[in-house]
Amino acid sequence: MGIIKKLNKWANRHTYYPLDLLRIAFGVFLLFKGFSFMGNTKILIDLIKPLQNIAGSMLAIHYVTPAHVIGGLLIIFGLLTRWATLAQLPLIIGAVIINFAGEMNTTDLILSLVALVLCIFFTVYGSGKHSVDYYLKMQQ
Repeated sequence: MGIIKKLNKWANRHTYYPLDLLRIAFGVFLLFKGFSFMGNTKILIDLIKPLQNIAGSMLAIHYVTPAHVIGGLLIIFGLLTRWATLAQLPLIIGAVIINFAGEMNTTDLILSLVALVLCIFFTVYGSGKHSVDYYLKMQQ
């Protein structure tokens, strides 16, 4: 718990609007990706095809869409940002692995790597000063 408090204090001292905009843009990206998978499940099934022999591929399909939509909303508002990004990490690592296991698509690989870096960054950095987390903390 002490580490999280130290990270929050550091993040609140070093918070800037561009980082908040980056957090919001990352959340919007995840939200749109979740809606994209929701509207066209064929894309998601084709993406998971290289890992089809692994048990739980259907579980993965039913986990990816809600995790992206709910996680994206939480990240946009800055509510439970660290938890939301931790929930996104296995999905984004899976996206990077799928790009190597299946057909290599450089655009998807770059998007996955950028999303992975942002996810790791916001797991460490948190939601920042301009977020619902900070507002609720100040109301206590």
